[in-house]
Amino acid sequence: MSLSLVGIISIQAYYINDSVNNEKARFKSNVVTVLNNVSNTIEENEFEAYFAEYLSLDKEKKLDEDAVSQLLIYRKNNSTKETLIYKSNVLEENYKLSSSLFDIGLDSLDITNIIGNSSTEIYSDLGSTDIDLKSPISNIIRSGTIDEAQKLNFKKNFKEVFKIKPIYKRVSEKQIRELLSEKLKKYGITIDFEFAIYSSDLATKVRSENFENIESSTFGVPIFYDENNRSLYKLLVNFPDDKKFILSSNLGMILLSVIFTSIIILAYASALFQLVKQRKISEIKSDFINNMTHEFKTPIATINLALDAIRNPKVIDEKDKVLRYLTMIKEENKRMHAQVENVLRISKLEKNELNISKDRVKLHDLIEDAITHVELIVEDRKGYIKTFLEADKSSVLANETHFTNVIVNILDNAIKYSPDAPKIEVYTENVGNSILLKIKDYGSGMSKAAAKKVFEKFYREHTGNIHNVKGHGLGLAYVKRMVEDHQGHVSVESEKDKGSTFIVKLPLIS
Repeated sequence: MSLSLVGIISIQAYYINDSVNNEKARFKSNVVTVLNNVSNTIEENEFEAYFAEYLSLDKEKKLDEDAVSQLLIYRKNNSTKETLIYKSNVLEENYKLSSSLFDIGLDSLDITNIIGNSSTEIYSDLGSTDIDLKSPISNIIRSGTIDEAQKLNFKKNFKEVFKIKPIYKRVSEKQIRELLSEKLKKYGITIDFEFAIYSSDLATKVRSENFENIESSTFGVPIFYDENNRSLYKLLVNFPDDKKFILSSNLGMILLSVIFTSIIILAYASALFQLVKQRKISEIKSDFINNMTHEFKTPIATINLALDAIRNPKVIDEKDKVLRYLTMIKEENKRMHAQVENVLRISKLEKNELNISKDRVKLHDLIEDAITHVELIVEDRKGYIKTFLEADKSSVLANETHFTNVIVNILDNAIKYSPDAPKIEVYTENVGNSILLKIKDYGSGMSKAAAKKVFEKFYREHTGNIHNVKGHGLGLAYVKRMVEDHQGHVSVESEKDKGSTFIVKLPLIS
């Protein structure tokens, strides 16, 4: 059963983990698809916007260098009539250069000295017939009427021109956020996200406020490819609550799995508990039968011997002997009847069928009455019972007969478990609105494990088949049920070979 349970839990854990991993992979695939879609959309929108403006130019302006340069945010040197094309892998915002850099002439500032490993290309008089084919502007101007092939050529040159433009001038945070929100919703991803555009692992100005580049949970794709299909930029996005979102899709299955597994574990634990309990009950039952057999065996044997003696012709005519044997038969029969009554009384108490009438009584009177029932046995064994009745108030609401039996049973237990002469001390004291009754003996005592179970029905400290102490394990169970029925509490303090102290606490009545 244990192996099967571990196996079931392991298989469930494996499939849940596999399902979560599949959901992670699907989530990642969807996010990357969305990012690629957004990246392409941003590029297309940028190109189409400028291409539409280019198409709207008059035929003459399409061939005019100044008009095309102006449209494409190109700058021409006024003094030399030359067009400046700037190429560099390091862009304006990375070094926090002023955007006016692209508005000043070569005479006033050496761009090469500022940017570092970059270069400038100068193209002379783009309106002449010998236009340099290496110039993207000249290529755009040469195209004239645009067809699909020329549009592709225009797009390639457009990318070459625009790769020098700062990223924050090409796309805004708002545009990216709106596009991401729209595309993610189509894939059912409705959780919050943070995004940024990075260049060469450096953050650009285009980013959301709380973005953090955490490698394990950040997704990214290139954006703004150049004419050689390479990109310096990456569009990155991450989701603060992605783990919750991924788990939420499997939450129903996980909850059902946990619930049903818990039920199986509880049922399994209950089965084990019942097995252990039944085993203990079986041991107690066997011990009880052995003890009851032993208890009945002695009186039955005594009764048989007495009957055989009476039947003897020599004895039957002697009236005194016959009366003596008859008295013995009656006493032994009374003992057996008392034991049967104890069993029936406990059964009735558990079923709440025992009607007990209660009256105002003095606990001290009940104690003295109970002592008279056992004092002859104690004296016969050369022992003693000492009383220390120090409670000023002892009036309680109790059934005189039953509560006397309670005290008798505790005293009888003290006598039975005193191997030598019984030494018993009885104390009373007032504690608040209650009275404490303590019955202390110096007998064999009991272990802590036995002290916890001594008030259970049929329980006796296990001694195998040794029955040197008479009893059936019902006396103290009767004591506990009866004290509780009187709104009281009973406990025991004991130490092996040093004796036991039974403590009964009852409420006083005014």
